[in-house]
Amino acid sequence: MAARGRCPECGSAALVEDAHYAQQQLVCAACGCVLSEGLLTTTYTEEEHLREVAYSQSTGQKEQLSRCLQRGIRRVQDLCKVLQLPAAFEETAVSYFQRALQLPAFHLVSLEKKELLGGCCVFVTCRQHSWPLTMGTICSLLYAKQELFAGVYLSLQKELGLSVPALSLADLVTTHLSSFRLCQPTANIPAPFLEDKEKLLARTLGIVELASEAWLVTGRHPVPIVTAAAFLAWQSLRPGPRLSCPLARFCRLAGVDLPPPAHLRLKELLEILLGMASQLSWLRGFTLDKKSVVKHVGDLLQHRVFLLKRAFSQQDGQEQQDTAPGQDSPGQESPGQDSMGPGSQDKDSPDKDSPGQDSGCPSAGKRQPGGTLRPLLPPCLIHPRKRPRPAAPSAPGPAPTGDEPISDSEIEEYLRSPEEIQAFGRAKAWL
Repeated sequence: MAARGRCPECGSAALVEDAHYAQQQLVCAACGCVLSEGLLTTTYTEEEHLREVAYSQSTGQKEQLSRCLQRGIRRVQDLCKVLQLPAAFEETAVSYFQRALQLPAFHLVSLEKKELLGGCCVFVTCRQHSWPLTMGTICSLLYAKQELFAGVYLSLQKELGLSVPALSLADLVTTHLSSFRLCQPTANIPAPFLEDKEKLLARTLGIVELASEAWLVTGRHPVPIVTAAAFLAWQSLRPGPRLSCPLARFCRLAGVDLPPPAHLRLKELLEILLGMASQLSWLRGFTLDKKSVVKHVGDLLQHRVFLLKRAFSQQDGQEQQDTAPGQDSPGQESPGQDSMGPGSQDKDSPDKDSPGQDSGCPSAGKRQPGGTLRPLLPPCLIHPRKRPRPAAPSAPGPAPTGDEPISDSEIEEYLRSPEEIQAFGRAKAWL
């Protein structure tokens, strides 16, 4: 087959391509000069110009990537079908997967990470479209470890420069409760334990918002908080037969795992509820504990803003302890009263008695030594670590030699006034 160009030896244009031992060669038909020998490592583009390239860019590598790409696209499409995602989500996830496989960062990774790459593309797409999907759901479908999945996800986000918004706590509550078997009538669930999904979702969202306002959410894993809030909401909707059900049994009936910190989050939520219950006038005649306060969760959530402000002081505890009780001036308010003392009544308050009084529930919020309720602070500040982590030892500084420069703040100590100079001269003369 004739080819364009001329022979560099004789200048003839009779150039032909000849297959010699299955290798393509460009030969001059006039003088027999071999212009180029067969090249096994070429790309589809380079084959037209017959230039040798590395094997990582050759047709063989392209064929391997194409097979990997086909398997990955099918995996992404199957995952989207299982999750019942819209067609637009599937197209976006496939495009992310195709872009990712073209990057050198994903060429030499293990096969396990390449299989997780498709799940990461689906996860990113759902987050960008505010679709409530958690990393745990993807990992359970792919039978993958969350640590490995998180590493591939961060690499994908960095290499493609993707902006992925965080999943809101309300969306997480909706997703977490959607799988509860307690909202689905089955033979294994007792009738008193069944609950309407919408009622449970609304009550759980209210408790989660309360936890957020009480500094129980910041810096913590959200699943234990949602689990504890759902348990309290489920008990409060029908407390009679459900108060005796522990958290572990609730999780088994709901068909969800019990995260270990959920017991601690439940304890903190109950402490907040007890402090709020102490400010309701119609509950001051009762002795409330961590079980009986669950019956009044609906009332506490209804007046959440006022009760939080009244039950937990926002002032600095140290300033309130500087003035001891009984030593206040006649015109000064006591440390246990704020701007809403006995002389002022909040118009939005559900409490008809004096808010400054606290003669009711003995299980009310614990008071500090100054006679005030503890401030509403993050738990890490209220209960600090008993054994603080030791600071890393610093390298010893150089030994002083006396030739170090004097800073501007220290040099003023060495400057003397004219009077000091005269007194120093007289003392020197006298010596």
